[in-house]
Amino acid sequence: MGLIYSYDIYLRPRDVARALANLAALAPPERAVPPLEITLPGGDRLALPFTSDFKSEPVDCSTSNTLELDMSLMFDADDALREYAQAKGPELQAGGRIRIGYIYAMIRFESVLDPGYTSVECWAATSEMSRLFARSTNIRKAFTELTADSGGVCCLFDTGDGAPEQVCWLNGEPFQGIVSGPRFPDWRALSATWPDPEK
Repeated sequence: MGLIYSYDIYLRPRDVARALANLAALAPPERAVPPLEITLPGGDRLALPFTSDFKSEPVDCSTSNTLELDMSLMFDADDALREYAQAKGPELQAGGRIRIGYIYAMIRFESVLDPGYTSVECWAATSEMSRLFARSTNIRKAFTELTADSGGVCCLFDTGDGAPEQVCWLNGEPFQGIVSGPRFPDWRALSATWPDPEK
């Protein structure tokens, strides 16, 4: 099995629609398939420039705990992204951005760390893309800015291989630390710093 690295964002359920709209803003402007119509558990509806299970049929999440998305996203070019593009072929777009995809998203409306929060987990599809997630400062910047702009309380970089998760954003501020480190010996210590999701 290859590397599966991800950026995981934790936010209040009321902010999920905003986070998905912010993800949509990172999508390439051109689309070959129709918009994906989503109904969220609270009844919010939106159309996204993605697919779910590679289909464009409407998805009703009102009775579901999860939503899966298949995404292509645009990132501002940096050295790691340019190197990846030269090897893999996505061309530099107008505005100096590079299209990366597929990136898979799993939205858990009751996150594993705290069921009062929703998680948006954005997974790299290949080992090479996982390494790009680890090397690119602009991909990290895009996901931490997405967290901030969506009202998220935490953004983690997860290598999925047993290594400690890196905390990139915490409670309104950029952060550098790890889970299983001195400040956060475990997941419970990390999620205990998050505010009440109802506030």
